[in-house]
Amino acid sequence: MLHGKEAESEVSVGEKPGIRVSLREYPTGLVPQGRGAIPIPIENHVYEGGAFESSLGVCYIFDMPTKERIARVTRVLSLRQPDLRVVLEEVTNTHNANAVLRTCDAAGILHIDVIGSSEDPLPINKAITTRADKWVQIHFYPTTRDCLIQLKKQKFKIAATHLGEDSILYTELDYTQPLALVFGNESEGISEQALDLADYRIKIPMFGMVQSLNLSVSVGIILYEALRQRFDKGFYESRRMSPEEFEEYLNKWLDL
Repeated sequence: MLHGKEAESEVSVGEKPGIRVSLREYPTGLVPQGRGAIPIPIENHVYEGGAFESSLGVCYIFDMPTKERIARVTRVLSLRQPDLRVVLEEVTNTHNANAVLRTCDAAGILHIDVIGSSEDPLPINKAITTRADKWVQIHFYPTTRDCLIQLKKQKFKIAATHLGEDSILYTELDYTQPLALVFGNESEGISEQALDLADYRIKIPMFGMVQSLNLSVSVGIILYEALRQRFDKGFYESRRMSPEEFEEYLNKWLDL
């Protein structure tokens, strides 16, 4: 959170007349934490870096979200399902992984766990995510065991997607329990370690010559079954986060 003496006013910024801004005053030399300051004209002067001298020191100027923006962000965050997670294991096609982020945002997923041994296992492509990466929380793990053991300690059941004969149809699983859904990479699927740590093995039925679907398509099919079950049980009628967690993410999403 930002700290300082704050007041709101309406001014003109470039080509955007009437934008609401927050004027926060700090002792000279103290750099505020939060959304970056912007240059703004005050009394026909543009103060570079969004700061100017005042009686209390340096005044930094910040964008303020509109009431409509706050209402929309609050509504979307209220529908997030923190006890339903998506785990991506060693995904090699980063275009597909970025598409998964967009799917997760649409389905109300908050947490995505990425397992990858590379230095940057999920480089963000904003043209594919359409900025969905801003609205989900991505957690990185170096190994499958690190990730799944941690989730088990948090009381999550693990469901691994796998086309084996011992797997149940994805529609037969109860998605209203705290659940982490594990998806493997496009060429090799789920690792043996993930299968060993899984509480459930689920599959999407296949009737073609090619026994697989695009990763983001598989994630979408399963997540919307989970959404259906949770909607029927009233999971979207009230917030599923603690007040403290909700406030934390609300401030983050609003860049406060």
